[in-house]
Amino acid sequence: MNKLESSAQGVYLITVTPFTDSGALDLASTDRMVDFCLNCGVTGLTVLGIMGEATKLTAEESRLFVKQVLARVAGRVPVVVGASAPGFAPMRELTESVMAMGAAGVMVAPPSSVRTDDQILAYFDMVNETLGPDVPWVLQDHPVSTGVQMSTSVILRIIKNSSTCVMLKHEDCPGLAKLSAIRAAEGRGDVKRVSILTGNGGGLFLPEELTRGADGAMTGFAYPEMMVDVCRAHAAGNIEKAHDIFDAYLPLARYEQQAGIGLAVRKQILAERGVIASAAVRKPGPKLSAADIADIARLTTRQNRRLAELG
Repeated sequence: MNKLESSAQGVYLITVTPFTDSGALDLASTDRMVDFCLNCGVTGLTVLGIMGEATKLTAEESRLFVKQVLARVAGRVPVVVGASAPGFAPMRELTESVMAMGAAGVMVAPPSSVRTDDQILAYFDMVNETLGPDVPWVLQDHPVSTGVQMSTSVILRIIKNSSTCVMLKHEDCPGLAKLSAIRAAEGRGDVKRVSILTGNGGGLFLPEELTRGADGAMTGFAYPEMMVDVCRAHAAGNIEKAHDIFDAYLPLARYEQQAGIGLAVRKQILAERGVIASAAVRKPGPKLSAADIADIARLTTRQNRRLAELG
């Protein structure tokens, strides 16, 4: 598999991790999920992300799941693996394992323990040492989950300090000004150009982010075809069509972004679509009520009607 490059664009879908009702890894559903994503037209996959319940997996389960995904993908699209860890030893171990299996690169977020700019920069210097000169990596900027605020200037310095940081997963919110500032700095030649894929909640700001210079999306949604179609329309210069497609899916995307139950909503829809056998979220995790499921049914019906109107 070719390694991740700074020219990457399109939709790198953050996948869920399928479990059985009892909470065991569901590898049959994993194969079905990969096929579904590829049929939707995604450019790449990202596994073991925050919405992939990575922290609930054992080290062995993580390797088993990545191995299953890579085998099913069979080199058709790049696969990025979340490698954030409390320490550098497990980060190195997982990275070496998945790169040997054929992963295209890894993704790393700052730990909640770093606060100051100097601490953040020192941490990512150690990330570079840990990953080595041959592993391309994605810088994840997601303050909601990490509690770490990385300013534009810090992100630019991290990129400048690393020859192997090839992508920014942009998830700060509000973050449009940050995205514009990074692209402006690249335009001035202050820093090399990297791929910027946006991760804000199921693509909630995707059309605007594409207009600001994003290369695509790296996030999850139970209807990945939305992000694929929006990115394609935008790349073709049909900005109004991109917004129209996005608008049709927005109510369900908004519903899926509820704090606490969002992953359960996504898995429920994927189960209803026949992608995964069970909507189970591994414990500790929420369960949807009958009212939640009724909401999803109503929103899905309205979405289908609007899509039919758009043709």
